[in-house]
Amino acid sequence: MSIKGRSSIKFLAAAVIYAVFAVYLYQPYFKDFNALRLRDLFVVNVCLGSLGCYVLSRRWMAGFGESLFAGAIYGFGPFILGLAKFHPTAGFLAAVIPWLFCPAAFGPKEKWRWLRIPLAALPFLAIVLFFQVSTHYRLFPVSTQARLHLADLVGLFAPLITAKQNTTLIGFYHIPIVALVMGFSMLLAARRFSIIMIFTIGIILAFCDSFFGISPIIWFTIPILCCSVLVGAGMQGLASAGFADRGWVLAAAAIMCTLAIVTLLLAAKYFQTFLGLGAGYAKLFTEAGKMYVLGAIVAAIIFFMIRAKLRMRQLRQVALYAAMAVDIFLGARFIVDKIL
Repeated sequence: MSIKGRSSIKFLAAAVIYAVFAVYLYQPYFKDFNALRLRDLFVVNVCLGSLGCYVLSRRWMAGFGESLFAGAIYGFGPFILGLAKFHPTAGFLAAVIPWLFCPAAFGPKEKWRWLRIPLAALPFLAIVLFFQVSTHYRLFPVSTQARLHLADLVGLFAPLITAKQNTTLIGFYHIPIVALVMGFSMLLAARRFSIIMIFTIGIILAFCDSFFGISPIIWFTIPILCCSVLVGAGMQGLASAGFADRGWVLAAAAIMCTLAIVTLLLAAKYFQTFLGLGAGYAKLFTEAGKMYVLGAIVAAIIFFMIRAKLRMRQLRQVALYAAMAVDIFLGARFIVDKIL
C-alpha cells in the first residue's frame, strides 16, 4: 500500500476513535439539549479540533499513536471542553484553529519559505474576523471580560479542581505534563523560534484586556494547541530517548513527584477541614495525586531503562499510552459531567 493510502487509513482511524469518544462523553446529555441540536455541534467541535491537531502534528511526528494523543489532548482537553460553558460557536472557533495553522506548517518550502510567516497569521486574523462578524450579528459567544489571571494558573496542575469550582479551565491533564517537559526540551534544542514566538504571543494576548470586541480567553487556544503538539512530540521523544537524554527524563520524573507530593498534601489539608466541608476537594486532590504518582512511575521506568541502555521502544510506548489514556478518559468524563 502506498504512503498516501496508509496516511488516509490512519486519518480515518483517528476520526472514528475521536467520534466514538465524543459520543460517549455527550450521549448522556443528548436529551437535555434543545431543538437547535446543540449536541451535534459539541460533538463536531471536539472531533474537528482533535483531527485538526492530529493533522498538524503529523508535520513533526511520524508515529500514529503520538499524533492521536496530541489531538486528544487538544480536542478533549480541559480548555476546549470548558468552552462548552459559553456559546457552542466558541468551541467551533477553537476547533478550526489547528486547521488554519496547517498552511504554514505544510506550506511553501525553499525559496518561498518566507510565505509561512504571513500564513502563520491566519489563525490570529480568523479570531479577529470571527468576533467582528459575531458583533455585527449581535452574537456574543464569549464574554469580553473572560481573560486569564495569575490565579487561573492553578488550573495548569489541577484541572479537576477548577472544573469543580466552575472557573476558567486552562490546563492539561496530569500525565501529559511528563511528555510536555520532554517536548519543551526538544523545542528548545531544535531552536524552533517561530513556534516559541507564536506560543508567547498567544500567552500575552490571553492576559491582555479586550480589544476589537475580542474575548481575551480565546487567544489561549493558540498556546494550548502548541502545547498539545509538544505533548505528542514529547511522547515520541520519551519512546526514543537515549542515554544522553536521561537528564530531561529524570527532570520530568522529579516534576511529577513534586506535583504528587503537593497535591497529596493539599488533599490531607482539605480532609482536615471543619465538619468535612472540604472533603469534595480533598478527594479530587487525592485523584490528582494518584495520577501524578502514576506519571512519576512511568517517567522513572523510562529513566532506568535509559540508564541501563535498554531501548525497548514498544514497552515505553505501551506504558505512556496506557497512562495517558486513563488520565484523558477519567478527566474528560469528570469535566463534561461538571459543565453540563
